[in-house]
Amino acid sequence: MNLEEYFARTGYKGSLEKQDLETLTDIFQHHIRAVPFENLSIHCGEKITLELEHVYNKIVRRNRGGWCMENNQLLGWVLKRLGYDTSFLGAYVFNPHQNAYATIMTHLLVKVVIDGKAYIVDGGFGVSYQMWQPMELVSGKDQPQAPGIFRFTEKNAIWYLEKMRRKQYIPNQNFSNSDLLEKKECRKVYMFSLEPRTVEDFRFQCTYLQTSPDSLFTKKSICTLQTTDGFRALIGWTLTETTYNYKENMDLVEFVTLEDEEVEKTLKEKFSITLDRKLVPINVKGFYTI
Repeated sequence: MNLEEYFARTGYKGSLEKQDLETLTDIFQHHIRAVPFENLSIHCGEKITLELEHVYNKIVRRNRGGWCMENNQLLGWVLKRLGYDTSFLGAYVFNPHQNAYATIMTHLLVKVVIDGKAYIVDGGFGVSYQMWQPMELVSGKDQPQAPGIFRFTEKNAIWYLEKMRRKQYIPNQNFSNSDLLEKKECRKVYMFSLEPRTVEDFRFQCTYLQTSPDSLFTKKSICTLQTTDGFRALIGWTLTETTYNYKENMDLVEFVTLEDEEVEKTLKEKFSITLDRKLVPINVKGFYTI
């Protein structure tokens, strides 16, 4: 494993001399625009493992993406190798359909401290809840970014992330009531404490999320990638392309339903992914919004 190969994968060619916020942000943005958030392994007969070398080979050498435990573990390794003060945290993801936070800690985050200031770096959430810049760990402060306004709120040593989105314009009215569309303008994303975690803390969750019939990830095949002006996502056979703020306080959300034979081509053309095994798309209604 080496940094040069990782940066060749993400296309980052900037300076590595300073461990500052500007460099961190640039490295982070190259990652989220090159490495998809995806769970396709589950739906093409592969097993997701948490060994760093396996994660590195999958993302860097096989040109794949991964979920939070893969993306953020790799990002954490890169930043630590560069000399950043990094640690892992664990979050409980909000389920809008149950209107409650998960009872299992399933989301791995990276905390980075620069000049005494703490930031959350999360390159593993995807769709419109994917931050585009490291977020300063302060309570009650609106942090506007291209995807919308993010905010942390701290209460009794628990931190809560929420996001406020713009209005949405959907040209294809057949999808105006799609269960993939988030109806609320302000949405809870996850909660976490500042207790340091290790990858070992996620072993059970990694197995559970790819095997349990109750897991979102067994109900939907997901591949999503950030772009320079929004993001694209393939959920089952539904391809969406979102352009942020294409008009004043309005996001453009375009939907297309693919045929079976178009899925593989779309993964290659839109996400630069070529799978070794046959994908079986799935999209059980509900459970997930973009």
